[in-house]
Amino acid sequence: MSGSNALVALTSWRLPVTGAEEAVRCAARLGADGVQLDLGGPGRGPWADAPGTVRAVHRASAGTGVELLGLTANTLNDIGLTALPGSADGTRARAVIVRLLDAAQAYGVPLVFVPSFRRSAIDTPGDLRRTVRILAWAAGEAAARGLLLASENDLDAQDAGALVDGVASPAFRLLLDPCNLRVAGRDPVRWVTGLGAFLADQIHLKDCVPGSAAAGGSVALGTGDGLLDDVIAALAVHGPAPRALVLENDYRDGDTALPLRDLAWARARAARPAPFPTPTHQAPTHQAPTHRAPTHRAPTHRAPAYEASTRQAPTQQKEAAG
Repeated sequence: MSGSNALVALTSWRLPVTGAEEAVRCAARLGADGVQLDLGGPGRGPWADAPGTVRAVHRASAGTGVELLGLTANTLNDIGLTALPGSADGTRARAVIVRLLDAAQAYGVPLVFVPSFRRSAIDTPGDLRRTVRILAWAAGEAAARGLLLASENDLDAQDAGALVDGVASPAFRLLLDPCNLRVAGRDPVRWVTGLGAFLADQIHLKDCVPGSAAAGGSVALGTGDGLLDDVIAALAVHGPAPRALVLENDYRDGDTALPLRDLAWARARAARPAPFPTPTHQAPTHQAPTHRAPTHRAPTHRAPAYEASTRQAPTQQKEAAG
């Protein structure tokens, strides 16, 4: 795209194709500017770091002009970032994160993100402590590779701030998904207002079924309960100007009507957010909650180049869609 407009992108795991290369080509056919990819794994499709895959995806990206924007590992929702350190699942989670970061480096994407849903959901103070611990380690591994790491979760603003403070790394961000927050009973506008300085500059956009407490079937962007226009307006004031609006409605049925409508909706809004200046003061810290466990419910739906921020990391130290 020209000028300062945000890119409009898709996610590989919500497209009617299998594999990273086919996701790039499908995104091109639909007219998207970029794509976020999934690492793959059992029940998640082919491994994105399988021999020859990275080269094939790079060829597809160069040939179509579709940018590779991010890489996630939705398989972590099947393993659990909240697993006890040293347990079998805890060891598997760390191995997947290393594989994810190595693959992200090979792909040259500007953002890596990990989901906190299903078995990785943060439902108790213990879950939060264990998530802080593993993501603090992962952020260090990401920084060593020149990558930015983000967490996609549906915590309330206070708990999400505690996560940021606990990880305490300039290489760490929060990945905003307004619909996930709405389904969990959160206010995504308040989330942006309180946490804007810590947001990644790619955001997920899907919409919630009006009047529904579940993130079930997709509805066209702007027609549901996701408060998407309000969130985009809040980002213009409190958050970074998005590099990419990444659409995460479910397009796996192969019908092109919904993705084409959603892409047009997103393009109409891609030029709206104004750049957000980097604060020169130290970012505020957030107190970890001590009075109660997080109260959200994990969603039942499947879960996604900018320079590393010069913002100072929060100072409080503690134990880290799909």
